[in-house]
Formats: sequence, C-alpha cells, structure tokens
Amino acid sequence: MGDRLDFLKKSVAALSEKLTEMRVSQVYESAAWGYEDQDDFLNAALVGHTSLSPQELLSFAKNIEAELGREPSFRNGPRVIDIDILLYGDLEIHEGPIEIPHASLLLRTFVLQPLVDLSPDLIPPGNTKSVANVLAEFDPKDLYPHYEHQLNDS
Repeated sequence: MGDRLDFLKKSVAALSEKLTEMRVSQVYESAAWGYEDQDDFLNAALVGHTSLSPQELLSFAKNIEAELGREPSFRNGPRVIDIDILLYGDLEIHEGPIEIPHASLLLRTFVLQPLVDLSPDLIPPGNTKSVANVLAEFDPKDLYPHYEHQLNDS
C-alpha cells in the first residue's frame, strides 16, 4: 500500500543499522499473492551480516514494519511492508514465529528471483538444488521483469 518503492528504500535503510556488508537485489513487481484484491507487490532481497540472533533480527524487522505504519490485518492482506527472514546462514529453525529457511522460499518466484540476483548458487539448508535451479523449473510466464528502479540509487 502507498508508495511501495519508498517503503522498500526506507526498510533497506533501517535494516542497514544492524546489517553490514549489505547487498540488495533488483526490485521485481509481481501480482499480489495469497489475497489478490490488492495492489501488485514490489519485491527485493538483501543479504548482509549481523550480530543479532535470528529472534532479535525478527523483532528488529517487525519494529521496522511498525515504524513504517504496518498495522495488524488478516493473513496476506494489504500492508505497507512485509519483511521476512528467508535464510540465516546454514541454520534451520522451526520455533514459533521463526521458520528458517522460510517455509515458502522455494515456492514463490517473486522470492526466488531477487535471491538469485544475489546468490544464484545458494543451496538452502535441507535442500539439494540451488535457488537458480529451482527458479529454472518454473514456467517462464511465472517470472517477473525487474522494476525500473533500484533500491540503492541516489
């Protein structure tokens, strides 16, 4: 909802407070997923290093969402921003609100495409195929063009 690109830029800037050596993917625009009666999504991925634990990182991300105006809603409902932890090194965590690798990581092209920008040879814990190989198995019509803007442009 709202200025999608601006919310992504503000999220990246806020995450840079706790992440170092960050790299950010291109931005992709995709049809809404889960609940389709909403604006298209803008999607990106970033990778970086942090001293935060996965639980602390999740809490930090949820605070960023709240600061940007995300309000509680129904599952997959319209929101200004949604920050997910897809991976955390080679950890596998299945504790309450933390599911790492993200449960839908390999099921959504709008998640895989930005991740492939950053690390095409990455093999998520518990899997045998790289993210690029998984993405290549999708029908090309399910892939999205990158958005015309970058998150790291001046």
